[in-house]
Amino acid sequence: MDLIDGNVIESPKMGLPLEFIATRLLLVCGWVRVHDWVKTKSDLMMVARFGVAIYWMTWSAPAAWAGSLEVIIFGMVLILMAKVHCVETATNGKLITVLSIDGGGIRGIKPATILALLEFQLQELDGKDARIADYFDVVAGTSTGGLVTAMITAPDENNRPIYAAKDIVPFYMEHGPKIFPQKWGIWGSIVKTIRRLIGPKYNGKYLRKLLREKLGDTRLNETLTNVVIPTFDVQRLQPTIFSTFEAEVCPCYNAQLSDICISTSAAPTYFPAYYFKNKDADGSDQEFNLIDGGVAANNPMLVAISQVTKQVFRQNPEIFPVSPMDYGHFLMISIGTGAPEETKQYNAKMASKWGIFGWLLHNGSNPIIDVFTQASGDMVDEHISVFLQAVHCQGNYLRIQDDSLSGDEALVDVATTENMMKLQEIGENLLEKPVSRVNLKTGLSEPIGSGQTNAQALKRFAKLLSEEKKQRESTK
Repeated sequence: MDLIDGNVIESPKMGLPLEFIATRLLLVCGWVRVHDWVKTKSDLMMVARFGVAIYWMTWSAPAAWAGSLEVIIFGMVLILMAKVHCVETATNGKLITVLSIDGGGIRGIKPATILALLEFQLQELDGKDARIADYFDVVAGTSTGGLVTAMITAPDENNRPIYAAKDIVPFYMEHGPKIFPQKWGIWGSIVKTIRRLIGPKYNGKYLRKLLREKLGDTRLNETLTNVVIPTFDVQRLQPTIFSTFEAEVCPCYNAQLSDICISTSAAPTYFPAYYFKNKDADGSDQEFNLIDGGVAANNPMLVAISQVTKQVFRQNPEIFPVSPMDYGHFLMISIGTGAPEETKQYNAKMASKWGIFGWLLHNGSNPIIDVFTQASGDMVDEHISVFLQAVHCQGNYLRIQDDSLSGDEALVDVATTENMMKLQEIGENLLEKPVSRVNLKTGLSEPIGSGQTNAQALKRFAKLLSEEKKQRESTK
């Protein structure tokens, strides 16, 4: 560095020393070097652009701006961190892949339709034996999503999933009318209404028997990949999360999948709450008094991310060594079961006249449950969208949801052949709609500018999942 009379040479424009410029450039280079972010030519160009920007800012700014520039430069470094992380995760073989399936009763036909396409796309890439459980580190599901989660992750006698994704829609078509038996005629409607006022609308016996037959004695730790299924304990008044991770730490959570699925499906006013016991590490009984996890986390994506983050803190060797907040290493697909079209189902004029019965029952639906489940799901979607947009990792997250339902298709228990066929059709049509994202100003889901359809986005994610699996296998 040149000196004149013992002083550092300064820019004639601003008075900031070259030493200031050099140290700030070294800051960026140091972060990049320490974290080994530069993997490709495009990464190198990004770092170079940031370096030029910092040099220009410090060279042309007044000396009085030095304090503000510290903040700006630090922010630029954080942006660089997020940008490069998201660039590298596409091919580094160390992604954390997460699939999340919302709750929604018979509307589970829609995510089942979408999963059938995703599995077909994976089979086109890797062969007919490819299954969704082979590609995701975590599969999370609430209520009907929990049932789908169990179906695609529980092992058969050959240690393969008991259901292929293409078989889930036929499962709903066959068993839906028996899980949600429809009452016909005026007398049937009267009986149904009275029943809902004094107890659950359905006794749940068929669903419980069916799940025990299909899942047998399979326990949570036997699933083919990590599973996360939320429930809610009415005795403790807090969520109870059943996850493969927690089952390894606390044996009481290593329950039978059938018990967990019955619990997460026990929607208030629709099915009875469910009680069961499981052994703890010391041999004592742990009691569970559970209802549908949708009252706390109808969209379980955030619960799944939280479970993974816990494993990062615990340094679980199954989870790649990443920062707890490094969303750039997550590849996430979240599938909803649909939502009523805005303003079409309820409004303040209606709700202002409701008492206890009005909030519990209105035109065949349950407003209070609809509000809880819809609100919790929307909050999760908005939180994840905000965070990923803030760190520029939107491309790592795909949310497929339809918010234009009306009539019977918006209800969770209309299991007529006509309505189930309609739900399947809605799922197929949704695949041809453009990818949407939450508008942070309005809170509504809007198509993004790329014009890519959900089917095209799924194909892109299928390719990433296939590449990720192959990279892992090549390093074993």
